[in-house]
Amino acid sequence: MRVDVPNIVHAYQTAERIREVHPDKDWFHLTGLIHDLGKIMSMYGEHQWATTGDTYPVGCDPAASIVYRDTSFDKNPDINDPRYSSKLGIYEEGCGLDKLMMTWGHDEYMYQVLKNHPTCTLPEEGLYAIRFHSFYPWHTGRDYTFFENETDKKMYPWLMEMNKFDLYSKSDDLPDIEKLEGYYQGLIDKYMPGLIKW
Repeated sequence: MRVDVPNIVHAYQTAERIREVHPDKDWFHLTGLIHDLGKIMSMYGEHQWATTGDTYPVGCDPAASIVYRDTSFDKNPDINDPRYSSKLGIYEEGCGLDKLMMTWGHDEYMYQVLKNHPTCTLPEEGLYAIRFHSFYPWHTGRDYTFFENETDKKMYPWLMEMNKFDLYSKSDDLPDIEKLEGYYQGLIDKYMPGLIKW
């Protein structure tokens, strides 16, 4: 199994796997294609640690499921400040994930690009999946569920559906990108027309 494919290949593999299972949801195909596009930040000087990796909320106790949790926060003064180190920290129970201040990464960057693109009509399910697909402590570790609101519960199945294709789409079966470009350009023109500000 191939795991060292370029991001563009992974993007098309993810999108095409979604398309096979959900042929009637073209917005979902586009979501799969662009879900990691925020990684473009690394081409313009953003550090690797601020571009890729799992995301989690700041301003509350770091969950046990955060990768390297035991060593990552040793020198962070917030860990000893009760305002930021309690279970809820600066948030309220049930406030909704959209109210959490998340660690910076490609998910949040791409979400902000799309939210601020005036002609973006990608459905909320797609925007949500893009924004939280690297929030593994929540969607896979099931930590931070006490922050969920009804929207989060409604969106969770869509996020997990996309992650299924994101995580398990890399293979030796490489997509013919030139052949697929026209289809996906049509989706970009449909859901994100105009010049996008990066």
